[in-house]
Amino acid sequence: MKDRTGLNPPAYLVVEGPVGVGKTSLVRRLAESFGGETLLEKAEENPFLERFYQDRRQAALPTQLFFLFQRSNQLQALRQRDMFRSALVADFMLEKDPLFARVNLDEHELRLYEQVYAQLTLDAPSPDLVVYLQAPAETLMQRINKRGRREEQTMEPGYLQKLCDAYAEFFYYYNKSPLLIVNATDINPVEREADYRLLLEQICSVRSGKHYFNPAPVLV
Repeated sequence: MKDRTGLNPPAYLVVEGPVGVGKTSLVRRLAESFGGETLLEKAEENPFLERFYQDRRQAALPTQLFFLFQRSNQLQALRQRDMFRSALVADFMLEKDPLFARVNLDEHELRLYEQVYAQLTLDAPSPDLVVYLQAPAETLMQRINKRGRREEQTMEPGYLQKLCDAYAEFFYYYNKSPLLIVNATDINPVEREADYRLLLEQICSVRSGKHYFNPAPVLV
């Protein structure tokens, strides 16, 4: 299936990474290039999220459960979708949801969460490719401050570092789909066309296995 770029994109592509790395903006741009559709996290619909960033200990469980129900409902709809209709680009995967739970919940909350997760986990189709964007916590914090979302302004650097470590461990062992690990520290594929084209070619070339992409910014 060739898209409007003349390349062969994955039919079902997931872009993942910690908060601030730019996955949702990249997903929108990729879907536009592929003439496809997006499947996006809807964080703004979570009524507990702002409270979570203000007091993570008190609001962690309802925040986590809301996201779990939301994502499982989205993936249930995905199961009924014609996967051959057009390319689909998502900014989340359900398998990584427990990553946040292990970072944020205490022992008893985590046990409850795991019971709910086991009941809700769906037989969702595996992505044809997962793109994992990674960057240091310091870089992510700068990007978070730059975009200025009110609910994120109380985020602590230590918490962001824990997320980065959890993502790195998760994708170290991930093997359910082809995986492209991208060092996104020095590139801006959303705003810089040359960076985007470089990443796009990598995405459309991976068909199996685990690959690492460590690009330098393209100066034009």
